[in-house]
Amino acid sequence: MTKEQWAKDLAKNINPANIKLDESLQQYTMTKLGGKADVFVLPETEEEAASVIRYAYINNIPLLMLGNGSNMVVRDGGHRGIVVTFSSLDEIRINGEHVYAQSGALIKDVSKLSAQASLTGFEFACGIPGSIGGAMAMNAGAYGGEIKDIIVSSKVLTREGNILVLSKEELELGYRQSIIAKKGYYVLSSEFQLAVGVQEEIDAKIADLTFQRESKQPLEYPSAGSVFKRPPGHFAGKLIQDSGLQGQGVGDAEVSTKHAGFIVNKGNATATDYIETIRMVQRVVKEKFGVELETEVKIVGDDL
Repeated sequence: MTKEQWAKDLAKNINPANIKLDESLQQYTMTKLGGKADVFVLPETEEEAASVIRYAYINNIPLLMLGNGSNMVVRDGGHRGIVVTFSSLDEIRINGEHVYAQSGALIKDVSKLSAQASLTGFEFACGIPGSIGGAMAMNAGAYGGEIKDIIVSSKVLTREGNILVLSKEELELGYRQSIIAKKGYYVLSSEFQLAVGVQEEIDAKIADLTFQRESKQPLEYPSAGSVFKRPPGHFAGKLIQDSGLQGQGVGDAEVSTKHAGFIVNKGNATATDYIETIRMVQRVVKEKFGVELETEVKIVGDDL
């Protein structure tokens, strides 16, 4: 089947205005990198989302889930298949100490609304630039907090398009890992358990974390966020800094001079530049310290 046929078939269940052919993925990624998707789909309901997943599975079409594009590098060749994003599934609902959020809701928005409701526990996520779906898949965390500390359950789609509701235990959340990532599930929504807090303390904590993030991270440039997982017994940023790699890179991709754990796009980097800079950092750190740096960011898509 052709991509045109895929789009025609998908339009039976989805608004054709939300199905695009040969769509550049640069505008959907935080790095501003990546080639084109054969077919790009933006479902507006959970039923539409399930229909896309099922269609790709039944027809054996390569499917790429693009969340907020904050923890991902899409290669310059784009994606030969269907790219789907649940960004329109962005409802956030608060009921007492429970917070419900759909997959496409931004985690920082959920943190913000929770704080406004005088709920504590989600402050750590006030600056994380990803979606709830992506945060669940990698058990996102920052400043001593993690998703696993507050999660109750998640509703997910299997690769076949079937719906499951997974408890905290069934999610198997560990350091930057989950059953969602292992099994290739797609998050539809999640429920969190918070606690009533003191508004002034919540506000002060968020202000402090926001200051730390803005003063230490290179937010003035596009990037995929923190590139590497924390290796046992070390800090990735410190190893990279001690390797003298800040300011170095390939093309317009550069190890940030502000925070060595970040690789930034200085303006005209390609995905190939970015990936080659990642590999260069891994090679040098291994040579100098004998430590294998594992990427936290996902590298997806096709080469040119």
